[in-house]
Amino acid sequence: MSQFLSNSTILDRPVGRSQRSAEQNVSLSAFSYLFSEMVQYHQNRVDSVSALEHRLEAAGYGVGLKVLELLAYRARDYTRQTKLMNMLQFVSTTAWKALFGKAADSLEKSIDHADEFMIVDYAPITSTSVSVPADLGGLSVDAYISGIIAGMLQGAGFPARVTAHTVEEGDRKKAVFLVKFSASVMSRDATIIG
Repeated sequence: MSQFLSNSTILDRPVGRSQRSAEQNVSLSAFSYLFSEMVQYHQNRVDSVSALEHRLEAAGYGVGLKVLELLAYRARDYTRQTKLMNMLQFVSTTAWKALFGKAADSLEKSIDHADEFMIVDYAPITSTSVSVPADLGGLSVDAYISGIIAGMLQGAGFPARVTAHTVEEGDRKKAVFLVKFSASVMSRDATIIG
């Protein structure tokens, strides 16, 4: 045990997990409380719903940069993704599992625009942990996750604008994270493939 502690750094140890149990996660109630407090903190400092969403995105952006760095460090054989679809697959599966305990429900390419992709989650943790009051009806607290996605993509060299949308599908709602890549990313990806 002492040999493990002396030869490893904090980056080698699992985040939020004890050494006894590799499956122990952060409590959902603890996350819900902290996230709702963060939303309230930003809500008291803005005038509009769009400004609040922008602040949530900004808060998630830094998290995304650090998550990408941590996942790349932990995967000793990780190679930097250079293709657009490989990076999106990494975000919607590997990173999503590390953050939320499951892969995203789907990754879809837009039919109308070649530079747009959608990551779909039927039960995002941010929507389930915060109740949006009626006077803020248009607020999407999933903007925090869109900031995380944008941070990971920017950190990997794929600048994109990521927005969160709530879509009603029958009797349930789903979160759709619309990823619109910059023209430079699309031209670079076309030269790599072709």
